[in-house]
Amino acid sequence: MELTRKQFDILETMATSKTALTQRDLEKLTKHSLGTINRTVKELTDLDLVSNGTITNKGIDALEPYRAKRAVFIAAGFGSRLVPITFNTPKPLVRVHGVRIIDHLIDACLEAGINEIFIVRGYLAEQFDQLLYKYPMIKFLENPVYNEANNISSSMIARYMLSNTYVFEADLLISNPKIIKKYHYTSDFLAIKKERTDDWCFEVKDGVITEEKVGGQGGNVWQMVGISYWNEADGHRLSVDIPDVYQSPGGKERYWEQVPLVYKKEHYSVEVRECFDEDIVEIDTFKELKAIDKTYDV
Repeated sequence: MELTRKQFDILETMATSKTALTQRDLEKLTKHSLGTINRTVKELTDLDLVSNGTITNKGIDALEPYRAKRAVFIAAGFGSRLVPITFNTPKPLVRVHGVRIIDHLIDACLEAGINEIFIVRGYLAEQFDQLLYKYPMIKFLENPVYNEANNISSSMIARYMLSNTYVFEADLLISNPKIIKKYHYTSDFLAIKKERTDDWCFEVKDGVITEEKVGGQGGNVWQMVGISYWNEADGHRLSVDIPDVYQSPGGKERYWEQVPLVYKKEHYSVEVRECFDEDIVEIDTFKELKAIDKTYDV
């Protein structure tokens, strides 16, 4: 069955709670008004999706079409801004406080019940084999043109695997695994609200991304985090739109997310999902790595 947004929000909140929730709890957690909670809980109870503040088995079944089923990691690039350490190690495999950057992301996926994991690799590809000792479920996708095209080439390799799928830039250091969610109502992109930024960012209207650009300021600036989720329908669209953009003039120079957010944005309605600076950090330079992990400051 197809859920309304309010029904989804309540079921998703219940499904991720370890205890029964009162309607006051649901008001606080979903940000819906108490009146909306009362009406929607009654609807869900009448449908046998909720019983006494907890989700039923039928309710879990109703969430299944909204469940994240796989993760694709874009991990083929060289990581030029992190030299000299990336001369010998792909950036996602660089250790911070003794743990590989990508491990935190994979662990967050597994915690959210996402066990189908693909890594698109290119530069020093064989080094990623070390991950199989800890994560035997990983499957590798080879990008033979990583050094002559932008990361859209990696999305070309994975284009048939993007439905109900998280797409990760594989070099993000995550400190809050709960930002990787088990259920999503629609496609979304993680972002951090800022007063100003010189980085890649979004403009947003009514929670939906309307523009991707570099730099912005004011009350409507959302700094992009390289983690997105694509629902079933959008994943199918991407399998067509990615090669269309890739094969267009200059297409190989594009970033992969520019397909749904810039060049084919009329086909998509991608929501922004808020996270915070303390949840995640992108280590762009060796100087930033040294600031985070003093063992590199020698």
